[in-house]
Amino acid sequence: MDALDASKLLDEELYSRQLYVLGSPAMQRIQGARVLVSGLQGLGAEVAKNLVLMGVGSLTLHDPHPTCWSDLAAQFLLSEQDLERSRAEASQELLAQLNRAVQVVVHTGDITEDLLLDFQVVVLTAAKLEEQLKVGTLCHKHGVCFLAADTRGLVGQLFCDFGEDFTVQDPTEAEPLTAAIQHISQGSPGILTPRKGANTHYFRDGDLVTFSGIEGMVELNDCDPRSIHVREDGSLEIGDTTTFSRYLRGGAITEVKRPKTVRHKSLDTALLQPHVVAQSSQEVHRAHCLHQAFCALHKFQHLHGRPPQPWDPVDAETVVGLAQDLEPLKWTEEEPLEQPLDEALVRTVALSSAGVLSPMVAMLGAVAAQEVLKRGSRYDAQIAVFGAGFQEKLSRQHYLLVGAGAIGCELLKVFALVGLGARNSGGLTVVDMDHIELSNLSRQFLFRSQDIGRPKAEVAAAAARRLNPDLQVIPLTYPLDPTTEHIYGDNFFSHVDGVAAALDSFQARRYVAARCTHYLKPLLEAGTLGTRGSAKVFIPHVTEAYRAPALATASEDAPYPVCTVRHFPSTAEHTLQWARDEFEGLFRLSAETINHHQQAHTSLADMDGPQTLTLLKPVLGVLRVRPQNWQDCVAWALGHWKLCFHYGIKQLLRHFPPNKVLEDGTPFWSGPKQCPQPLEFDTNQDMHLLYVLAAANLYAQMHGLPGSQDSTALRELLKLLPQPDPQQMAPIFASNLELASASAEFGPEQLKELNKALEVWTVGPPLKPLMFEKDDDSNFHVDFVAAAASLRCQNYGIPPVNRAQSKRIVGQIIPAIATTTAAVAGLLGLELYKVVGGPRPRSAFRHSYLHLAENYLIRYMPFAPAIQTFHHLKWTCWDRLKVPAGQPERTLELLLAHLQEQHGLRVRMLLHGPALLYSARWSPEKQAQRLPLRVTELVQQVTGQVLAPGLRVLVLELSCEGEEEDTAFPPLHYEL
Repeated sequence: MDALDASKLLDEELYSRQLYVLGSPAMQRIQGARVLVSGLQGLGAEVAKNLVLMGVGSLTLHDPHPTCWSDLAAQFLLSEQDLERSRAEASQELLAQLNRAVQVVVHTGDITEDLLLDFQVVVLTAAKLEEQLKVGTLCHKHGVCFLAADTRGLVGQLFCDFGEDFTVQDPTEAEPLTAAIQHISQGSPGILTPRKGANTHYFRDGDLVTFSGIEGMVELNDCDPRSIHVREDGSLEIGDTTTFSRYLRGGAITEVKRPKTVRHKSLDTALLQPHVVAQSSQEVHRAHCLHQAFCALHKFQHLHGRPPQPWDPVDAETVVGLAQDLEPLKWTEEEPLEQPLDEALVRTVALSSAGVLSPMVAMLGAVAAQEVLKRGSRYDAQIAVFGAGFQEKLSRQHYLLVGAGAIGCELLKVFALVGLGARNSGGLTVVDMDHIELSNLSRQFLFRSQDIGRPKAEVAAAAARRLNPDLQVIPLTYPLDPTTEHIYGDNFFSHVDGVAAALDSFQARRYVAARCTHYLKPLLEAGTLGTRGSAKVFIPHVTEAYRAPALATASEDAPYPVCTVRHFPSTAEHTLQWARDEFEGLFRLSAETINHHQQAHTSLADMDGPQTLTLLKPVLGVLRVRPQNWQDCVAWALGHWKLCFHYGIKQLLRHFPPNKVLEDGTPFWSGPKQCPQPLEFDTNQDMHLLYVLAAANLYAQMHGLPGSQDSTALRELLKLLPQPDPQQMAPIFASNLELASASAEFGPEQLKELNKALEVWTVGPPLKPLMFEKDDDSNFHVDFVAAAASLRCQNYGIPPVNRAQSKRIVGQIIPAIATTTAAVAGLLGLELYKVVGGPRPRSAFRHSYLHLAENYLIRYMPFAPAIQTFHHLKWTCWDRLKVPAGQPERTLELLLAHLQEQHGLRVRMLLHGPALLYSARWSPEKQAQRLPLRVTELVQQVTGQVLAPGLRVLVLELSCEGEEEDTAFPPLHYEL
């Protein structure tokens, strides 16, 4: 900044007291200064506060670390309301309020070489030695003034590097000394005697002075600066005055300030040759010991990834040992210091080094800020445990999170706070195809009510960025399954370091685990069921691969036998499956079938015979005309109630009477078969009324008619309706049984009659098929299923379940609470540290199982991968046979020869998925056709599919001659 322009901007009233100290030229330089302060704990805050008050041109704050409780002991700019906010951002506004003339901004990125070029002064406080060395080296290289300051308990340290050719305009930063003169002698040297009480004792040998107001020896007035020598009696030798006029009286001597050129050492050099200014050799020795103590504390931090614990004697002794092992300090580049290390002092420093005291930071902060005037992180707690190197590695990871539900949200929180993938070279991909529902909000804490209906992955990713703006997170809404391997293929997984699975089905977990095994990626997997939860880690070549529990594998997606569900239920789950099927048949499939008939103008005879009739009979049989109003819908619902729970049961008992006996004498109704009893409709029974209310509303919705929720009015309406005609519904009763074919129950006449009834529905708008929705409590979907299942339970004497349980079972809802999901996510987070930290033995990892209702937690070592053998080969699930790409590409014949030569395997069968590429049992003619084909050509010919662009590996399966039946050879990876 131009000096004249600066003077115009200088607020002399504001800086009046400061101007008396520094003078206008210094203030002008200060107003042009651009300063970066990194580290806004207590010490950094004091430095920043002083610089703002003193009016630097601009101050950039850098400290991405969140405010914690310990900061409040010494950082006066912060309060409890700032907890979890970055120290820099939380401090910025209050600092700016101190002096609106100072531009106070926050830098949120890294301290890079390019960034440093924007500043004249850089101050690091409470920084690790590695950071000090890195930033200090860059500043020294580019001529940027560099300061590093720190306090540890009751001791502090300050380092300055202003370059190798730094000029100090005013070394003392004080007003020039001046003293009244008593007498000046003529001679060589001339002797100046100050007046009594003058402050000439502040003068030093070599100081430059000039004179004014002298009578007699006028040659000295306004002369060029003269060097002085201070004598023991306080008089001053001022040089040769032999030829000057005789001194008469008066005058003053004034110090002349002169610039001083200083050569500063870089930090790495200064660490071995610290400059100490002290009054005695004892203080010099103490200062050197304190310097060694700081070096040992940095070494401890580097080795252990954390500072010493407060008042931990073991850590303190470790610091003492590290100080003893340091290279000895030197007076010069050749001479080491001979005095021994003061171990007691180092030990005391170590014991209290974790503390930050407000008086200490105030003092050292003032010193550091004053040094500035001489010139022309978020993961702090985690770094304290694991170190800066680990944090950097963590931030550069690329992880795939599959599932953004309850566990997924908790894992995203963990990943955001620990900084997983939070650098430009790192990243996090979140995959979830679902949309947010109201029920998600109670435990999926990243979502809000305004997010309902939006994609989970997108909302969760945005919320994670708010937790940590540095997080590099990408949401994807494509499912991760066999249909999307063109998206999540070789190229995608080549950039992934690990996978976290937060899925609610074992089928999806098995697929994701198979992908991890294929691409050799570590897998973190968690699941919950109410207050029970598990968290597991699977590491390539270290642990076994993921395997779904046997019971879960057997039960998931396994439908109950149709006959059991329809006629012989024995559990509430059977009745719920029946009720769910009823919903689909009555309100979705039948509407779709009728719409198809209306659009295609087909008759029942042209449609899918028995299946179509099964769909249409319940709808067409009870009400032979299209409903026109709410009363018609209620009549249909009442008729269907009697069909299902009264007449249908009677029809079943006619085929299988209660006293029926099998050929071996065993009663038919025994064991799991419960003999049913027909129900009598009663409007005073709440479940009877609920069924009719729900069924009538659903039937109305399907036909585009208004419904009703008035149960009282419904009860009165039911009393007025005529009872359905059993004779009219007789063929429909039989249609519910699998005892006779549709053709036996419906001959040409019946088909003709149903065709007539169907024609009624072709007049008017298409029907609206209802898609089952479990989370809308006002749509009657769950009400219908729960009521139907409850009545079915009454028919068969099965203890019913309540509505909530019905909703859970039918909706395949996994019970979940926030505490369990948070717990398993935390357990996985602990394993994540181990996975990212580097190669570790199996004994380092833990599977976890917990049951919060019983305060039960067990952690155990994962199993090792099972080893299989075949002749000389040994392998686990993580191994594969590799065939490197060749030019030209191998033929099938050459591939088989390679496997025999390299691995001693005589291939009996070779497959690509289900496609058989080769069999040793083929005829010679067929083998002769296949063997000359290139492998890729053969795969495309057999599968009929073109290989995907960018495919890197063909995965083939093989069996070999002489293998046992249960031998599972490792997959053959044929590289392209």
